[in-house]
Amino acid sequence: MLILLGVAVPDDEGDAKYLASRSASLRIFEDDDGKMNLSIVDTGGEVLVVSQFTLVAETGKGNRPGFGSAAPPERAERLYERFIQELEDLGVTPKTGVFGADMAVTLCNDGPVTILLESK
Repeated sequence: MLILLGVAVPDDEGDAKYLASRSASLRIFEDDDGKMNLSIVDTGGEVLVVSQFTLVAETGKGNRPGFGSAAPPERAERLYERFIQELEDLGVTPKTGVFGADMAVTLCNDGPVTILLESK
């Protein structure tokens, strides 16, 4: 599972816990009958968590996105780390990159499942 995690200004530890729980328990993987009925915990799969402040972009006006809703880097990193810890506490094995670094991530989407989770 690839999780692109955006942290907004009002987000807190409760949001990190909620989103980790939802991510771990979301039944989006197929069972033996081909139904989306298994979570990442059920499958024993791994998760790649990538910090992605651009997910919080404001695009309602003009052609240039604004990032004023994104949490400041120090706070966002703390919540990113908390999210990862919450996943570990739920039995999920997260992999990470380097917070705030430029990374090239390639996604081969296996099936038609891309889901947006929000805590607010």
